[in-house]
Amino acid sequence: MSKIKVMSEKLANKIAAGEVVEKTASIVKELVENSIDAQAKTITINLLNGGLKLIEVIDDGIGMDKDDALLCFSRHATSKLIKEDDLFFINTLGFRGEALPSIASVSDVVLTTSTGDMGTKIHIKGGKILENTFSDARKGTKITVTNLFFNTPARLKYLKSEQSELANCLFFIEKIALSHPDIKFILNNNERTLLKTSGSNDLKKTIHEVYGLEISSRLIEVKKSNDDYDVYGYICKPEILKSNRNYMTTIINDRVIRNNELNRAINDGYYTYKPDIKYPVVVLKIDTDPTLIDVNIHPTKQDIKISKAESLYKLITDVIKDALYNNMLIPVMNFTKQSVNYEKEEIITSKINEDEEKYNDNIQTHLDLSYDNKKEDIIIPNESIKKLTLYPVGLALGTYIIAENEEGIYLIDQHAAQERINYEKYYKALKAEKVSKTKTLIPIPIELSASDYIKLQNNMDILKNIGFTIEEFGINTILIKEHPAFLKKGFEVEQIHKIIDLVISKEDKFDYNKFNEHIAITLACKMSIKANTHISKEAMEEILRELVLTDNPYNCPHGRPTIIKFSIYELERMFKRVMN
Repeated sequence: MSKIKVMSEKLANKIAAGEVVEKTASIVKELVENSIDAQAKTITINLLNGGLKLIEVIDDGIGMDKDDALLCFSRHATSKLIKEDDLFFINTLGFRGEALPSIASVSDVVLTTSTGDMGTKIHIKGGKILENTFSDARKGTKITVTNLFFNTPARLKYLKSEQSELANCLFFIEKIALSHPDIKFILNNNERTLLKTSGSNDLKKTIHEVYGLEISSRLIEVKKSNDDYDVYGYICKPEILKSNRNYMTTIINDRVIRNNELNRAINDGYYTYKPDIKYPVVVLKIDTDPTLIDVNIHPTKQDIKISKAESLYKLITDVIKDALYNNMLIPVMNFTKQSVNYEKEEIITSKINEDEEKYNDNIQTHLDLSYDNKKEDIIIPNESIKKLTLYPVGLALGTYIIAENEEGIYLIDQHAAQERINYEKYYKALKAEKVSKTKTLIPIPIELSASDYIKLQNNMDILKNIGFTIEEFGINTILIKEHPAFLKKGFEVEQIHKIIDLVISKEDKFDYNKFNEHIAITLACKMSIKANTHISKEAMEEILRELVLTDNPYNCPHGRPTIIKFSIYELERMFKRVMN
């Protein structure tokens, strides 16, 4: 007797549901994407208890007739792929025809839809049709999902708390709203509106509606193209940084995607403008020919393969670097009154557990490190700073140079400032076509472990390219006979060890530019004056004079600010000399 049997449609749908439906946000995602594909201009998502009790999605799209309404619950039934070649020209968010039958197989679903004529109502529970009748003729579709995983208790127990499920739903709607600023999204939970966008087709306005004024007021518009990709969107100035990547949104052909290489490109664009452990707020819309991407590699369709990825990587990195360089300003300390800015998870908790008035009316005075674009007299763009004259008047806490001019008072972190100065000196020397070398009076021996010695041997060309002349000398030992001229006198041995350590620990995917940057950052940090070190007035003057002449005087290579300004106006406000 044959042991292999064709599984039933009901069992196949349950298995598919395990891939497509992981949590309440998975259902919201599939239903909302169907609404977008149906050309909806307003999509309302109603949840009860974060979607654990009820998920309802209402749209004003094209709707379905009676036959399509019934057929859409059949597995692999879709209006989005007609022939095999269509798989290479996907312009819709959904296309497999798995979502609705998968959802219906593990929950209780009521579908009401109409093309503007007589409507259709279908009720399915656990994959079994309970009702198939006529309904009202409101154009569009409404789908209500309850009793999620009622027939698969093993999956039911893996659903998280109400707050976690709600946060996941809200996170998805934020992203999808950013990818479709032309669509009005409304998300309600327990009859409270948590998110509402206008559908204005203005990306910056949508960012404001999703993230609020604190972020939207500190954005830089970016736009650039190459032969294969068009990139457009907004990036934040470096003072708005987050502790995770959740605010980095990449959208390809209107599809929100997750791609480690694109995230790396964004981070590399911010290189030296931010600390490595912090992440920017970025919304990038990328348009390309559908044949250059493959979205059919994962059930969620969010992880995709990208052709000519290196071209896109360079485009993103370049557009971010250019925008930051051309828009950097000296941070100005402002004393303002603003509403407390809660993180999104805190807003969710507040909306569930507290009255809205409790946090909307909570006002506090705080220091705001921001770029003030209202007062031209305190804006110092990249070129103007090179003409800036600062007069040091003292040193605070052995760390911060106090300087002044006719516009106000400046605080300069002496370590961060000198680190920026040294970094640019080292980096320019490393990038020079002709490497300047210095002969050692006595060859410098460097002894290594056996494993490190082998690694260094395999990468000896790197050291030679940056100005080292090296000979082998005994077991696991090399002799440095010449070294780059930019090494600081008196600290050559220490710096050589740092460079060798970087060569030994280099990544497999080697990039000379990034390696040179890494060397420059490491040497600059080690060779710069430390905090809590008292220096002379002449040393302060030299730091200030060299800092304003650097390409990026605003940040150290680790992304920390080098200089902050207190304008005369702000000082007089602080001391009540002016009252407005």
